[in-house]
Amino acid sequence: MRFIIKLLIAVFVITLCTSIGKKLPHLAGLIAVMPLTGLIVLVWLYLDNPGNHDLMADYARGAVFGILPTMLFFLTCYVCFQRRLSLTAALCAGFAVWIIAALIHQWLLK
Repeated sequence: MRFIIKLLIAVFVITLCTSIGKKLPHLAGLIAVMPLTGLIVLVWLYLDNPGNHDLMADYARGAVFGILPTMLFFLTCYVCFQRRLSLTAALCAGFAVWIIAALIHQWLLK
């Protein structure tokens, strides 16, 4: 049952951002990257692992350092869209940059 609730909340957030994005794309972008997802994950991690502060701290550390690869993904997509590249090209470029940055992220955190 917990999994279904988590799934419904995730679908709700994505649907909300998509709906808002049609009229207010700046606001939808802000909502999509706001700490809402991180907050939900922190709460669920805590509920699934009460008192495990090391797990919580490791998650928070990963999220803090994970901001840079995510920023690079969106920056790459932004530049691609500014240059009028297709959605496929922008996403491929963004994910390529994100994967490289994420691999560096994981290497640095070891």
